[in-house]
Amino acid sequence: MIDAADPGIKLYVRNKHTEDLKQFSSEKTLLFVHGATQPSEATFDLPLEGLSWMDYIAQHGWDVYLIDVRGYGRSTRPPEMDQPAARNPPIVTTDVAVKDIGSTIDFILQRRGLSKLSLMGWSWGTVIVGAYTADHNDKVDRLVLYAPTWLRTSPLPQAAPPPLGAYVAAPMATARERLQAGAPDDRKNDLMPASWFEAWSAAALASDPAGSKQEPPVLRSPAGVFQDNRNYWDAGKAYYDPERIKIPTLVVVAEWDRLTPSQGAQALFHKLPSGPNKRLVEIGEGTHFVMLEKNRIQLFQEVQVFLDGPCRN
Repeated sequence: MIDAADPGIKLYVRNKHTEDLKQFSSEKTLLFVHGATQPSEATFDLPLEGLSWMDYIAQHGWDVYLIDVRGYGRSTRPPEMDQPAARNPPIVTTDVAVKDIGSTIDFILQRRGLSKLSLMGWSWGTVIVGAYTADHNDKVDRLVLYAPTWLRTSPLPQAAPPPLGAYVAAPMATARERLQAGAPDDRKNDLMPASWFEAWSAAALASDPAGSKQEPPVLRSPAGVFQDNRNYWDAGKAYYDPERIKIPTLVVVAEWDRLTPSQGAQALFHKLPSGPNKRLVEIGEGTHFVMLEKNRIQLFQEVQVFLDGPCRN
C-alpha cells in the first residue's frame, strides 16, 4: 500500500519481476491501470492455466506494477461506499483517478531511481493513462491503450438516463454479459470457459468483501467514471487531447468489442501525432474482455512486440 495525494487514502500497488532481475530501467518498467468496474488484480494478474498477463510481461524481463484506484480492489474505499449508493453522488471521477496514478508513478520512479516508465491502460484506464501522458510526456516511455474509450458515435437513447448514485453494483454473470457484449451468443462460452469464468468471478468478489456478502454476491465500483461518460464521451467531448501525446503508442482493440468498438480505436489512432512509432492492432475473435479469453495470448504477444521493439521516445 502507498499513500495517495489525499490524506487517509491508501492505494494498493502490486509488483512482479523475475528473481534474477537486479537492474531496473525505464525501458523495462510498466504500470497497468484497470477499467471502470474491475480491479487490476482480478484481471491483469489473474492466473489462467498458471499464467497471468502480469506474469507474461515479467517473464520477458520487465519490472511490472499494477494499481487499484481508490474505491477499487484493496485500495481505500471512500466512506460513501459504506452507505446505500443513492444517498450520495458519483464518487472517484477520472480527475481523482489521474491523481492516484500520478502518486503511483512518482512512487515507482523514486523507488527504482528512474526518470520514466511505460503505461498500459484498459478501457477507462486508457483515459487515465492517456490524460496523464498528455501532461507528462517526459515521465512516460511507451503507452499502450487497450480497448480505448473514445467519443460515442451511435445515437443516445431519447429518454434521459437515470440518476447515478455513489457506486454501481453488479452480479458477476451480469458483469460478464456487459464485458462480452458483441460476441456471437453461440461463441461466448467458447471464448471464456466455465473454469476461467469461475476463477475471475472468485477473484473479483474476493476484492470486495462487502459486496461478496450480499445475495446475490455483487462487485461494487465507484460511479464517477459513468458520470464522466455522460459529461464527456457521450456528449462528444474528449477528456484529453491525444495530439499532445508525443511518445510511442500502441492502440489495440478486439474484433467483437461492443463497449469500445474498433471505429473508436481507429478514430483515436488518427488523432495521435503522425509518425512511425504508433501502432494500431485488432485482435480477431475477442471482446472487451479478450485478456481473459481463449485468444488472450494473441493480445499478450502483440503488446509485447510493441513493448520490446526498437522504437524509443
